[in-house]
Amino acid sequence: METLLSKNNIAEISISYSTKVKASDRLQVKSSREAENIFRSVFPDLEYREYFFIMLLNRANKVLGTAHISTGGITGTVVDQRIVFQNALKANATSMILAHNHPSGQLTPSEADISLTKKMKEAGIFLDIPVLDHLIITAERCYSFADEGIM
Repeated sequence: METLLSKNNIAEISISYSTKVKASDRLQVKSSREAENIFRSVFPDLEYREYFFIMLLNRANKVLGTAHISTGGITGTVVDQRIVFQNALKANATSMILAHNHPSGQLTPSEADISLTKKMKEAGIFLDIPVLDHLIITAERCYSFADEGIM
């Protein structure tokens, strides 16, 4: 059986990250509260649907950018860790912070939240891109896995 090779039957893969923010103008994250404030500025809504975002950081904990990973329903959203780490690798991030909202206003992490955090932390260790925190954001408050000693 013969395979015909040509430019028409081989996909080109393009990986890119671009920013217009000068390095000196990037925000630096020193606390979960600062991370929460940045996430609050990018979440489209906190009480209607569940969203999952990541914040990508450089070695100085300066924000390279945020990425919207998934949108779900009222009670959950699906997060594919491969998509998360594709974004981190594209941006040359050296660490990241995860965040999602609970439309119910309930701050307590679910078993699914805890399991996902553990899986993401393990993948981050393997890829040398540590997951520094996972925030659960509601309209009024925020829960930090790191501040609660769960990271």
